[in-house]
Amino acid sequence: MVAVGTLLLMMPFSTSSGTWNDLIVALFTSTSAVCVTGLSVVDPGTYFSFWGQLFIALLVQIGGLGYMTTTTFLILLIGRKFDLKQKVAIQQALDRPGMHGSAQIIRSIIATTLIFEITGVFLLLPAFVPQYGWDKGIWLAIFHSVNSWNNAGFSLFKDNLIGYQSSVLIVFTVTVLIIFGGIGYQVILETYFWLRDRLLKKPAKLVFSLDFKVATSTTLILLIAGTIAFFFVELRNPETFSSLSISDKLLVAWFQSVTPRTAGFNTIDIGKMTTAGLFITIALMFVGASPGGTGGGLKTTTLRVLTSCTKAILQGKEEVLLYDRKITINLILKAVGALIGSVGTVIVSTILIALTDPKLEFIQILFEVVSAFATVGLSTGITSSVSPAAKLILIVTMYIGRVGILLLMSAILGDPRPSRVHYPEENLLVG
Repeated sequence: MVAVGTLLLMMPFSTSSGTWNDLIVALFTSTSAVCVTGLSVVDPGTYFSFWGQLFIALLVQIGGLGYMTTTTFLILLIGRKFDLKQKVAIQQALDRPGMHGSAQIIRSIIATTLIFEITGVFLLLPAFVPQYGWDKGIWLAIFHSVNSWNNAGFSLFKDNLIGYQSSVLIVFTVTVLIIFGGIGYQVILETYFWLRDRLLKKPAKLVFSLDFKVATSTTLILLIAGTIAFFFVELRNPETFSSLSISDKLLVAWFQSVTPRTAGFNTIDIGKMTTAGLFITIALMFVGASPGGTGGGLKTTTLRVLTSCTKAILQGKEEVLLYDRKITINLILKAVGALIGSVGTVIVSTILIALTDPKLEFIQILFEVVSAFATVGLSTGITSSVSPAAKLILIVTMYIGRVGILLLMSAILGDPRPSRVHYPEENLLVG
């Protein structure tokens, strides 16, 4: 998909100038779109023609849905039946315990995506059509709705959404799409079934899964904590919050808390935030969204497993519990592996860019790398000015972040070989 996107974005009809596009620009934009990141080395609204912008939106849509979901949907459209290999691939891609009902889940995912994106378009029309007319207004609504739901963050405005920081309609439409797009399809489906049962007054009560409980509670905590943190950290910053009214400050703080989870829209100049504000954003970006959604990052469930491990150690327990459910050792090891792999990728990428672009500040490099790895798309404004070598490093970082560090390492190392050998235990001083 990245290769096809690069080829399409290089074509003269994809640029507003009508000339062949630069290879690095096309490759960077295509990778950023497929990986639903949103980082860009050019202004998509002026650099690309309508066709170029359309290709970006399509790449974002395919990247947000995921390769297996898109492929399976195409198979369903042409009426083909799944063979065993395809069923196993779908089961692994959706992280389902069994292969039964995979086709129905794919249909539900596509339907959910269309419902939210079309709703987003209709909600954004009143904000764009009066200002830009029907033709451009409809396209702006479609483009930003697709990018919001898929947590990409590409914008056709030169200042992103800074010009609409006081618009309650745009802020809440975009943030709701970001939250639901990143929280995971399973959570949305369970919410739908719960609402359906309540409306139909069914006697049987739906028991929410552990995924639902962890994803929703962690997301809510991070959103509230992020809003409060940004409000007080940036309160006296004349470049961001200081000149705004109280209501606008709360609106911007809310938006800034949502967008690192992991969509690259912004309603303030990120490069003018305080160092504390930048570091809070880095932390939120690194955590990211929830599994099964369109966002990236370490994931909320991984964070909760790791914090529950810490809680168990401090309480002297030998079992890790979450909502009265025991977490298996395999899941704990997977969470630790994801953390180590993610931190390692960020450290290596940061060091490499620090070597290729030594004039950049450390906080700027770290911010850019975490934004790329967590497929966020926020930037302090250095993306277009970094060296070609740094752009290639960011491309690789975005790819690793979207594919997943554990999945990528498994693909490189091959299938694990089971062993019957067991070794003796021995204590080790830790911490």
